[in-house]
Amino acid sequence: MTDVLLFQTLDDGEINITGGEVELTDGLEPAVYLSLFGGNWQDDGTPDNLLTWWGNADTQDPDERQISRTQYLLQSMPATSGNLKRVEDAALADLDWLTARGLTVSVSASVPTLNRVKIDVNIDGDVITIDEEWGA
Repeated sequence: MTDVLLFQTLDDGEINITGGEVELTDGLEPAVYLSLFGGNWQDDGTPDNLLTWWGNADTQDPDERQISRTQYLLQSMPATSGNLKRVEDAALADLDWLTARGLTVSVSASVPTLNRVKIDVNIDGDVITIDEEWGA
């Protein structure tokens, strides 16, 4: 399936437009990006949180709510090496829908520079890298 290629820049997500045409991809980059950063950063995932992503308004089952745990953690906890495991776990939880569809997903996170996190998402051998601000 072809989709708009979303990629991370120093000030959040972006698309490329060349010659008046939007760059497309057949890969999972847009799905990964939206899974990790497509919600409301203030949504901590609790059922009574009114700050959830707008797309959850009609979702009756709490297990079907879309929550960007990674985005929330990067905005709510300090950028320390001790929190990298929590970021990796959050990213895996956000990408659980891929695992449920039979894909093998692994995540590794590192701190390349001050207040930044690099998240490598490996899906069946294809690696998608996201370099994001760690804003807490």
